[in-house]
Amino acid sequence: MYNYDGYGTLLDDLKSVLSTSIVPEIKDTVGYRLASVLVVIYDSSPKIIMTEKPQSMKLHAGEISFPGGKFDPIDTDLLETTLRETREEIGLHICRDQILGQLDPVKTLNSGFLILPFVCVLDEIPLLVPNSEVEKIFHIPLNPLLETMMNDSDPTHNPVDGMYTFEYQSQIVWGASARILRQIENILKS
Repeated sequence: MYNYDGYGTLLDDLKSVLSTSIVPEIKDTVGYRLASVLVVIYDSSPKIIMTEKPQSMKLHAGEISFPGGKFDPIDTDLLETTLRETREEIGLHICRDQILGQLDPVKTLNSGFLILPFVCVLDEIPLLVPNSEVEKIFHIPLNPLLETMMNDSDPTHNPVDGMYTFEYQSQIVWGASARILRQIENILKS
């Protein structure tokens, strides 16, 4: 198992520890709308791709998130959703066999989404091009980002869901995206 110490994470180690069975569906979805995101990690000095949503968006305006979106009835499953949404939002074409695994589903506390995160680790990526649903694409060094984690004990939120924040260039990553990053940090530390 990879011993995360904050330094020199190698892609092969990440591929090994982030590989899981892929089950692109969620069983208990009562009261939630389904969505999925893609956690893309790449480069020999691992970076993670995140996006900033435009302020004009109806939901999650201005938030830092992973590429992805809501399930569409034309999608065969949530993995197809994340592949389609990633291609549309940032122009990154990933195929099913490049997906290493998935993380536990996370809930948004205000908008009613249940999000299934998928993971891929790539040696390199092409130039990414944002669409109208993305204000900015971030290429964030993974280890330094994970080291910024703070436990946000906001009493107005349900503590079962876990409130965390991460910071990158004065941008705060919070909510469901932070809970996804927390899962990655936990995996790397185990």
